[in-house]
Amino acid sequence: MKPQALSKSMVQDVRAPVAMAPPIRQRLQSEALLAQTARRLARSKTALFGLAIVALLVLVAVFADLMAPYSPTNNTPNDTFQTPNRTHLLGTDQFGRDVLSRIIHGSRISLAVGLSSVLLAIFLGVPLGIIAGFYGGKIDAMVMRLMDLILSFPIHLLAIVLIVMFTPTAGVIGTIKMTSAIAIVRIPIFARLVRGSTLSIKEKEYIEACRALGQRAPKILLRHILPNCMAPIIVTATLSIATAITLEASLSFLGLGTQPPTPSWGWDLKANVAWIQQNPWISLAPGFAICLTVLGFNLFGDGLRDALDPRLK
Repeated sequence: MKPQALSKSMVQDVRAPVAMAPPIRQRLQSEALLAQTARRLARSKTALFGLAIVALLVLVAVFADLMAPYSPTNNTPNDTFQTPNRTHLLGTDQFGRDVLSRIIHGSRISLAVGLSSVLLAIFLGVPLGIIAGFYGGKIDAMVMRLMDLILSFPIHLLAIVLIVMFTPTAGVIGTIKMTSAIAIVRIPIFARLVRGSTLSIKEKEYIEACRALGQRAPKILLRHILPNCMAPIIVTATLSIATAITLEASLSFLGLGTQPPTPSWGWDLKANVAWIQQNPWISLAPGFAICLTVLGFNLFGDGLRDALDPRLK
């Protein structure tokens, strides 16, 4: 019996499953890795505790207008230095402002500056690091020397210099200036991190295979190298938020950060420290808020790092 020749449609039907197999397998592997990471994270009590603190901070910042019992900027001279009571749960400051309301609204500044500065640092630092690591040569030397120049200054000193150049102001403009200053000092952290990962990943066999197949560099960077750098980027970003919040509070404490009447934990700590012996609650409240927030992000970041570490089973 003469064998029947395969038609074009039959060949396409045979090839279709073969072409679809790699994307499906890659998606299943990604889903399995995500589920494994979630299980590891769920087993860490400290990570869950940190996540609960972060989630509480986000809820307080989003619903600050509904949760705050009073206006954070309303001065009432007749109610100055009230001790904690039923009307004012955390008392009032030297201007008669409700301390609890200022703590609640101050969470917006801390969260906004922390998140936006880290995102801006990632947006600028990750492309610089991945390009420097992939292409090497003069590009790598130029980028890394610029990063070394930024890192040669202490973080707080460089942030102070930048914020003085930007001129501290109140409101949204002041928050943007603060965010920009903190982001600039954090760019080298992500650039060096991604460069190191890129140097290791670009020597893998599958990258060599992509080059042999004629794939262009931008496609290799975006489709193969960048996804494999995401785990350390996510962990470093989570821990960097805590550093950014501490830096914002430090600059505000020095009078260079968010300016009044905008509620800020660092500024309230500075303004009330003179009365800490007679009225300790007005300084302890913003200080405790800063410590609790930084603790939450650090605990969650540590747990996320352990969950994403492929060496742990």
